This record gives sequence, C-alpha cells and structure tokens, in this order.
Amino acid sequence: MSNIKNQKLSMDHFLALQKEVLQQWPTGAAVDFDEAVQFHKSLPEEKIFSLELAKADAEGRTLIQPRAGVPLINDQIELLTYLQNYGQADLLPTTIDSYTRQNRYKEAQVGIEESMRENKSMLNGFPAVNHGVAACRQIIEALDKPVQVRHGTPEARLLTEITLAGGFTSYEGGGISYNIPYSKNVSLEKTIEDWMYCDRLVGLYEEAGVPINREPFGPLTGTLVPPFISHTVAIIEALLAAEQGVKNITVGYGQCGNLIQDVAAIQTLKMLTEEYLHRFGYHDCIVTTVLHQWMGGFPQDEAKAFAVISWGSAAAALSKVTKVIVKTPHEAMGVPTKEANAEGLRCTKQMIDMLSDQQLNTFSLKDEKIMIAAETRAVVNKVLEMGDGDIAIGTIRAFEAGVIDIPFAPSRYNAGKLLPARDNDGAIRVFHMGNVPLTPELREFHEQKIKERADIEGRKPSFQMVTDDVYAISKGRLVGRPRR
Repeated sequence: MSNIKNQKLSMDHFLALQKEVLQQWPTGAAVDFDEAVQFHKSLPEEKIFSLELAKADAEGRTLIQPRAGVPLINDQIELLTYLQNYGQADLLPTTIDSYTRQNRYKEAQVGIEESMRENKSMLNGFPAVNHGVAACRQIIEALDKPVQVRHGTPEARLLTEITLAGGFTSYEGGGISYNIPYSKNVSLEKTIEDWMYCDRLVGLYEEAGVPINREPFGPLTGTLVPPFISHTVAIIEALLAAEQGVKNITVGYGQCGNLIQDVAAIQTLKMLTEEYLHRFGYHDCIVTTVLHQWMGGFPQDEAKAFAVISWGSAAAALSKVTKVIVKTPHEAMGVPTKEANAEGLRCTKQMIDMLSDQQLNTFSLKDEKIMIAAETRAVVNKVLEMGDGDIAIGTIRAFEAGVIDIPFAPSRYNAGKLLPARDNDGAIRVFHMGNVPLTPELREFHEQKIKERADIEGRKPSFQMVTDDVYAISKGRLVGRPRR
C-alpha cells in the first residue's frame, strides 16, 4: 500500500515536482506561472469557461460543445472558428492526439512534420505539448468562445502546465477516469498522485484569481455503465480536486438511452456531488453538470445517426444539464468533417431550444432518482469506510476489492466482475454484481428487473443479454432482445 493520502500538496513538494515536469519536453521551459496569470486576467469574461457555465446554470440554459482536434495550429483555429460560427457551439474543445496522451512527444513531433509535408492531418488531435504555450495562446486569442482541453491522458502533468499557461480555461480528466477506462498497466496510486499535481496547479491559479474549470470524465468506458458507478467516480474525483484547491467542477455522465434514467442520473449527480463536498467542508465549490451523448456504437447511416444525436439532445434538454457534449453523424466512420461536426451541433441546438420550456416530472423519474442516490451512497460510503475516511486511500482499496468496478475497462487494476444489462424498458441494471456493495434490497431490485426482461423474452438471464445490449443501438434498437 502506498503512502498516498487525500491531502493538499505542500508548495515545496509541488515546486520540486514541477521542476521535473517542465523538463519532460523542451516547450516546458516557456511556462511562466506569474506571466500566465496575467494573460488569463487579460481575457474577456466571455472566454472564461467557468463563468459561462455558471451563467448558464443560473439561467437554466444548456450549452453545447463539440469534440475537435487536428495537428496544425492554423487548421485547429480554422476548425474551431467554423464550429463556433456555423455550428453555433457555445463552448469549444481542443482534443489532444493519442501520442501526446501517452507522453510520446517524439512521435507527436513526427506527426506534426508529416502533417505539414502531406498537407493533411496525420494525427488524431492537437499535440499541445509539442506546439507549446505561445501556440496555445494563438488558439485562445483567435476565438470568441471559451476553450477546453479534452484528452485521455493518464500522466497529464506537462500537458496541464502548458495548456493552462497557454490560456485554456477548462481542463478535463482525472486520476481514475483517465486511467481505468484507458490504460491496462498504469497503477491507480500513480495516476491519483499525478492528478493531485494537476489539480494543485489549478488550485494555484484559483488562488491567484484565475478561475479554471475542471471536468472529470463521466462516461468512463462509455458502454452500459450504470449511473451509480459513474457517479461514484465523479464524486471521488471531485473530492480529490477540491482538496487541492479546485473551485469550479463539472461532473459528467454518459447517456445510457433510457430517458427517465438519464434525466434522473443528471439530476442526482449535482445533488450528490454537492452533498459529499459539503460533508468534507468544501463549501465554496461551484458544481455544474455535463451529459455526453451516446458513447457506444453508432449506426453508419447518417439519418439514423441523427436520431441517436437527437435522443441525447432530448435527454440533455429535459434534465436541464449545464452542457452537453455533442456527437456527429459520422460517428461510426471515424474523424468527422467540420461540416458533419457542425450539423451535429445544430441538430442538438434545435432540440434543446424546442424543449427548453418543458419539464419531466413523473413518479417513475422520482423513483429512479431515489434508486440512483441510494446505490451511489452505498458505494461511496463503503469507499470512505475502507479508507478510514480518506477518499484516496479508500479508492485504491475499493478497486483492489472490486467495490468499485467499471464494466468493460481494460485496466488490470479493475476487477471486471460487474456485468450490466438493460431491463425491459432499456434502463441499465446490474446482471452480475461482483463485489459491489449494494444492499440486499438494491440487489433484489436489479435481479427482479433483469428477470422481468428475461421472462418477456422467453429466455433465462444470461451473458448473451449483455452482448446483445452492447450492439443494440448501432442496429437500431435500445434493448438487444432477440428478433422473432
């Protein structure tokens, strides 16, 4: 067991680490914290991510944001300008390339050079570390909207330093959500410790009067993740971030497909996150929410893909989520064109505008909210118990014991025993519980829901249900029941 604890890093320790981090690639030498603070303070309010989120949350509006990243600076500016002007995006991303996510900066540099030589994108995102602070600022200065770093990096410390110094005002990820769903052999001790550094850096910007939004990655594997599992991870990463001084936290959730369950999940997520933050004395954190449109397989037919996008947009509108991450009609085919990306945004915008005055308020919604809250508290409280009140220690022990178990994750630090399946209404339930500590009453609820579906389909509950459900939406269904 490591010596890791959920404790704010001392300045001496942080500065010693920072000296090492900034030497990982030559562009780290251009990072100057005090000068970066002044750059941030020169930005107009409409370019500051956390201010736009807080304003939308107060007004009950849902903002829309795409994913987008290409290798070269001018191309990235052109792409984001198009999504801003023709996609009507409220918030903008810069998606980081896969080499940078694995700290393989030499290969990223080759990708930049090949992209310039071939005059086409040879990387699947923007290599921010290689481009450095000044290039990042070119992007921020060229646009009218706030820009966020979106990536998937287990060891993200240098990326955090360069992009925050570069003027990005929001940063995605966390020590669990950018490890367990992404990596096979990276330990949780390592990533939680590394992300304490990232969050402490954000905390230092906050102390200097610069608000930086932090967003744990909610969908995890994006495949049939029960809401209470993703909620547990979001709450843990929020607590870890708050301890390091983060003040603006956006907790996320990946659309599951059942409207009642998705709305209930978003509406409980903020409430539960604030509950645990307040329980540990973090009363000055602003919590907002994000819904990720369907993260599983998409139909290749663009018209059918728009139906999936629209369904996610309806869930976003009716849940009153603060922002929604938008998919494109090219989802099944790889990297979308800028035109397709803008079409997904406009489709989402139309649906949100149409439903902005409507409310979902049913008994089934209230029941689902009660269920998700009870499930989440059961797991988070067990994690805290296992850590003797320390969420960092408890998290590592909980993963070792399978108390937290993320379905379909590649990490060898994840038990992989929990198996989800849909019930007869398409809501995600647990087919095999593994060691997740739900109460006997909650376990019985899940068993009954799976049995009801099996009875209607005339088959026994089995792993085949799980397999059927993984591919169902791409085939034009929600529940993967057999054809008759």
